[in-house]
This record gives sequence, C-alpha cells and structure tokens, in this order.
Amino acid sequence: MDNLTEKIIAAAIEVHRYLGPGLLESIYEEALCHELSLRGIAVERQVERDVIYKGVAIKGQRIDLLVQGEVVVELKSLASTPDIAKAQTLSYLKSTGLTRALLINFGCPRLVDGLTRISL
Repeated sequence: MDNLTEKIIAAAIEVHRYLGPGLLESIYEEALCHELSLRGIAVERQVERDVIYKGVAIKGQRIDLLVQGEVVVELKSLASTPDIAKAQTLSYLKSTGLTRALLINFGCPRLVDGLTRISL
C-alpha cells in the first residue's frame, strides 16, 4: 500500500466520521481539504487540465483534488458510486500523466464502501 493514499483515506474517514453521509459534495471537498491541511498534506482544488484531441487542447476538465501533485482525488456524494465515475477518474489520470487516484463517495453509509483505488 502507498503511504500518501493511506493518509488521504485516513483524512476522508475522519471527515465522514464527523459529518456523516448526505451533504453536498462541495461541503465534503472543503472539509477534506481542511483535514488534509491540518495533517500537513498539500492539496489543490478544482485543478483544470486540458484534454488533447488530435493535437488540440480542449478545456473544461476539472479535477476535484490533486494531492501533493501526485494523487488525483475524485469526490462524490451519492447513494451509490456510478460506474461512469471510475471511467472519469481514469481519464483524469491519463490527462495528468499521473498513476494513482482515489474515488471517494461520501454518500455511502460506511465510507469503506465508497472508496476505490485506481492506478495505471
């Protein structure tokens, strides 16, 4: 297991333990960023990355969180994680050239059921 993703998961579990499920995704994003900063972990929010199509940069892709410039974190707050969310997270990895991502769905009653590790 990877130390940085373990730290991110621990922070997400703390947020979920404190707030529980059922809030807006933006609230979990703000809380997780605060929790990560309390733990001394650098995080960027709503990071824009272009998609390259036949040599043309297409704007509009926005990554929820980029942790320490190494791990893409995609957040959801839904009763269950949609299949398309994994494909979306994989596309973020491809566009950034990074190899690790976490898909975290705060909408699940138990956060462990809403955690997905993704790697290339």
